[in-house]
Amino acid sequence: MSTPPRTRPEPVQVIKQRRDAALAKLVSTVPYIGFLGITFDRRGDELTAILPYDDKLVGNPVLPALHGGAIAAFLETTAIVELSWAIAWDEIEQGGGTKPVPTGKPKWPKTIDFTVDYLRSGLPRDAYARARVNRSGRRYASVHVEAWQDNRARLFAQATGHFLMPGT
Repeated sequence: MSTPPRTRPEPVQVIKQRRDAALAKLVSTVPYIGFLGITFDRRGDELTAILPYDDKLVGNPVLPALHGGAIAAFLETTAIVELSWAIAWDEIEQGGGTKPVPTGKPKWPKTIDFTVDYLRSGLPRDAYARARVNRSGRRYASVHVEAWQDNRARLFAQATGHFLMPGT
Protein backbone atom coordinates (compact mmCIF):
# COMPACT_ATOMS: atom_id res chain seq x y z
CA MET A 1 0.00 0.00 0.00
CA SER A 2 1.52 3.31 -1.03
CA THR A 3 0.85 6.65 0.58
CA PRO A 4 -0.20 9.56 -1.60
CA PRO A 5 2.56 12.09 -2.26
CA ARG A 6 2.55 15.07 0.09
CA THR A 7 1.80 18.38 -1.47
CA ARG A 8 4.57 20.86 -1.15
CA PRO A 9 3.69 23.88 1.04
CA GLU A 10 3.43 27.28 -0.59
CA PRO A 11 6.51 29.49 -0.35
CA VAL A 12 6.23 32.13 2.38
CA GLN A 13 6.59 34.96 -0.14
CA VAL A 14 3.55 33.73 -2.09
CA ILE A 15 1.48 33.66 1.10
CA LYS A 16 2.66 37.17 2.07
CA GLN A 17 1.87 38.53 -1.39
CA ARG A 18 -1.64 37.04 -1.29
CA ARG A 19 -2.30 38.53 2.15
CA ASP A 20 -0.90 41.95 1.18
CA ALA A 21 -3.00 41.96 -2.02
CA ALA A 22 -6.14 41.13 -0.03
CA LEU A 23 -5.44 43.95 2.45
CA ALA A 24 -4.71 46.46 -0.32
CA LYS A 25 -7.95 45.49 -2.10
CA LEU A 26 -9.94 45.82 1.12
CA VAL A 27 -8.55 49.28 1.93
CA SER A 28 -8.79 50.59 -1.65
CA THR A 29 -12.60 50.26 -1.66
CA VAL A 30 -12.97 53.24 0.72
CA PRO A 31 -11.90 56.59 -0.81
CA TYR A 32 -11.96 58.34 2.60
CA ILE A 33 -9.11 56.11 3.80
CA GLY A 34 -7.07 57.40 0.86
CA PHE A 35 -8.13 61.01 1.50
CA LEU A 36 -6.85 60.84 5.08
CA GLY A 37 -3.73 59.02 3.87
CA ILE A 38 -4.19 56.10 6.25
CA THR A 39 -2.09 53.05 5.46
CA PHE A 40 -1.83 49.67 7.17
CA ASP A 41 1.30 47.73 8.09
CA ARG A 42 0.59 43.99 8.24
CA ARG A 43 2.68 41.58 10.27
CA GLY A 44 1.04 38.17 10.08
CA ASP A 45 -2.56 38.72 11.09
CA GLU A 46 -1.79 41.90 13.09
CA LEU A 47 -2.47 45.32 11.57
CA THR A 48 -1.04 48.68 12.57
CA ALA A 49 -2.79 51.70 11.09
CA ILE A 50 -0.60 54.68 10.19
CA LEU A 51 -1.92 58.24 9.83
CA PRO A 52 0.90 60.26 8.22
CA TYR A 53 1.02 63.87 9.34
CA ASP A 54 -0.49 66.38 6.92
CA ASP A 55 -1.30 70.07 7.47
CA LYS A 56 -4.94 69.40 6.52
CA LEU A 57 -5.30 67.30 9.71
CA VAL A 58 -4.49 70.21 12.06
CA GLY A 59 -7.50 71.53 13.96
CA ASN A 60 -5.79 74.12 16.14
CA PRO A 61 -2.89 75.84 14.34
CA VAL A 62 -1.94 77.79 17.49
CA LEU A 63 -0.91 74.65 19.42
CA PRO A 64 -0.69 72.99 16.69
CA ALA A 65 -2.80 69.91 17.36
CA LEU A 66 -4.52 67.29 15.22
CA HIS A 67 -8.25 67.86 14.74
CA GLY A 68 -10.43 65.71 17.00
CA GLY A 69 -12.55 64.66 14.03
CA ALA A 70 -9.49 63.44 12.14
CA ILE A 71 -8.40 61.47 15.21
CA ALA A 72 -11.88 59.95 15.64
CA ALA A 73 -12.03 59.06 11.93
CA PHE A 74 -8.59 57.45 12.19
CA LEU A 75 -9.64 55.34 15.19
CA GLU A 76 -13.00 54.31 13.69
CA THR A 77 -11.36 53.41 10.37
CA THR A 78 -8.80 51.31 12.23
CA ALA A 79 -11.55 49.44 14.10
CA ILE A 80 -13.64 48.78 10.98
CA VAL A 81 -10.66 47.65 8.88
CA GLU A 82 -9.52 45.34 11.70
CA LEU A 83 -12.98 43.72 11.82
CA SER A 84 -13.14 43.41 8.04
CA TRP A 85 -9.60 42.07 7.90
CA ALA A 86 -10.51 39.39 10.45
CA ILE A 87 -13.38 38.30 8.17
CA ALA A 88 -11.16 38.40 5.05
CA TRP A 89 -8.35 36.58 6.89
CA ASP A 90 -10.64 33.64 7.60
CA GLU A 91 -11.72 33.52 3.94
CA ILE A 92 -8.12 33.72 2.65
CA GLU A 93 -6.78 31.09 5.03
CA GLN A 94 -9.59 28.54 4.58
CA GLY A 95 -8.39 25.38 2.96
CA GLY A 96 -4.74 25.96 3.74
CA GLY A 97 -4.63 29.34 2.03
CA THR A 98 -5.43 28.04 -1.44
CA LYS A 99 -8.36 30.41 -1.89
CA PRO A 100 -7.61 33.42 -4.11
CA VAL A 101 -7.90 37.06 -3.03
CA PRO A 102 -11.59 37.86 -2.45
CA THR A 103 -13.17 39.72 -5.36
CA GLY A 104 -15.94 42.28 -5.36
CA LYS A 105 -16.71 44.88 -2.74
CA PRO A 106 -16.43 43.79 0.88
CA LYS A 107 -19.38 44.13 3.20
CA TRP A 108 -18.28 46.52 5.92
CA PRO A 109 -19.43 46.39 9.55
CA LYS A 110 -21.82 49.22 10.44
CA THR A 111 -21.12 51.40 13.46
CA ILE A 112 -23.66 51.16 16.28
CA ASP A 113 -21.76 53.48 18.63
CA PHE A 114 -18.20 54.75 18.92
CA THR A 115 -16.74 56.47 21.98
CA VAL A 116 -13.41 58.29 21.78
CA ASP A 117 -11.27 59.24 24.77
CA TYR A 118 -8.87 62.09 23.92
CA LEU A 119 -6.05 61.57 26.41
CA ARG A 120 -3.75 64.39 25.21
CA SER A 121 -3.27 66.59 22.17
CA GLY A 122 -2.31 64.88 18.97
CA LEU A 123 0.98 66.48 17.97
CA PRO A 124 1.82 67.46 14.38
CA ARG A 125 3.49 64.13 13.53
CA ASP A 126 2.59 60.63 12.34
CA ALA A 127 0.11 58.65 14.42
CA TYR A 128 -0.27 54.88 14.82
CA ALA A 129 -3.17 52.74 16.02
CA ARG A 130 -3.99 49.12 16.72
CA ALA A 131 -7.41 47.62 17.24
CA ARG A 132 -8.29 44.60 19.34
CA VAL A 133 -11.54 42.76 18.69
CA ASN A 134 -12.97 42.03 22.13
CA ARG A 135 -16.01 40.14 20.90
CA SER A 136 -17.10 39.14 17.44
CA GLY A 137 -20.20 37.14 16.71
CA ARG A 138 -22.48 36.70 13.73
CA ARG A 139 -24.45 39.88 14.48
CA TYR A 140 -22.37 42.09 16.75
CA ALA A 141 -18.75 42.99 17.46
CA SER A 142 -16.97 45.05 20.10
CA VAL A 143 -13.59 46.62 19.33
CA HIS A 144 -11.06 48.64 21.35
CA VAL A 145 -8.55 50.91 19.58
CA GLU A 146 -5.43 52.58 20.97
CA ALA A 147 -3.49 55.37 19.23
CA TRP A 148 0.00 56.70 19.93
CA GLN A 149 2.62 58.81 18.23
CA ASP A 150 6.22 58.47 19.40
CA ASN A 151 5.85 56.00 22.24
CA ARG A 152 3.35 53.14 22.27
CA ALA A 153 3.11 53.37 26.06
CA ARG A 154 1.95 57.03 25.83
CA LEU A 155 -1.45 56.88 24.16
CA PHE A 156 -2.94 60.14 22.93
CA ALA A 157 -6.38 58.66 22.17
CA GLN A 158 -8.33 55.46 22.57
CA ALA A 159 -11.78 54.35 21.55
CA THR A 160 -14.35 51.63 21.99
CA GLY A 161 -16.88 50.79 19.33
CA HIS A 162 -19.75 48.43 18.78
CA PHE A 163 -20.55 47.27 15.27
CA LEU A 164 -23.30 45.43 13.41
CA MET A 165 -21.62 42.69 11.45
CA PRO A 166 -22.26 42.38 7.70
CA GLY A 167 -24.93 39.98 6.55
CA THR A 168 -27.33 40.73 9.41
